[in-house]
Amino acid sequence: QVRLVESGGGLVQPGGSLRLSCSVPRAITSTFNTYEMAWYRQAPGKQRELVARIADRASTNYADAVKGRFTISRDNSRKMAYLQMSRLKPEDTAVYYCNIYGTENWGQGTQVTVQG
Repeated sequence: QVRLVESGGGLVQPGGSLRLSCSVPRAITSTFNTYEMAWYRQAPGKQRELVARIADRASTNYADAVKGRFTISRDNSRKMAYLQMSRLKPEDTAVYYCNIYGTENWGQGTQVTVQG
């Protein structure tokens, strides 16, 4: 089991921005480089859904609901993944989870609430 730690959630008004961070502190850098990292979210009463994933800078994928507003990135030297969220909407409210894509390695989740 690989430990992932998310941070950066909070309360923001519609139209605002937040940046989520995901650390994989115990990974060896060379191993982290091979991970495809992903962000999922789960809103109350809904299933967890894939928001974005990144293999490397040239290979990213986004859910239609967030395209053009969210940007996923990674810093391999720091063993970090990020989700920059802009033009946030109330429907983006959810617990956001970091994940090593294709595995059952998850972070604890961070709450994002978008309301006026």
